[in-house]
Amino acid sequence: MNSLETAKAAAKAADSKKAANIKVIQVENVTTIADYFVIATGFSSTQVRAIADEVEFQLKEAGETVSHIEGHKNDTWILLDYVDVIVHVFSEEAREYYDLDKLWADGQPIDISDIITQN
Repeated sequence: MNSLETAKAAAKAADSKKAANIKVIQVENVTTIADYFVIATGFSSTQVRAIADEVEFQLKEAGETVSHIEGHKNDTWILLDYVDVIVHVFSEEAREYYDLDKLWADGQPIDISDIITQN
């Protein structure tokens, strides 16, 4: 899979666990950190963990191996690093506090309305 396909697969996996406000942002033109960020919100620590676990499972099934995971112990912000794609799964409070949507506003939002059902 290329990095856009990986980002979309992550968004779809997050959606399958009823993540809210899922965004895919192309950041390759504004940073060297990654090509895409996927940002999603869970409404409880259990849901945040379930979303992150599902993203990891679905991407592993598709042949993508996570390079690094951060935050799995606190369940308010879990980061899954796939090198070219970084997945951020937040609690509502953490997403509002860190406001990555605003921080990376120079990135290009990717339309994923055709692959997600929640929002």
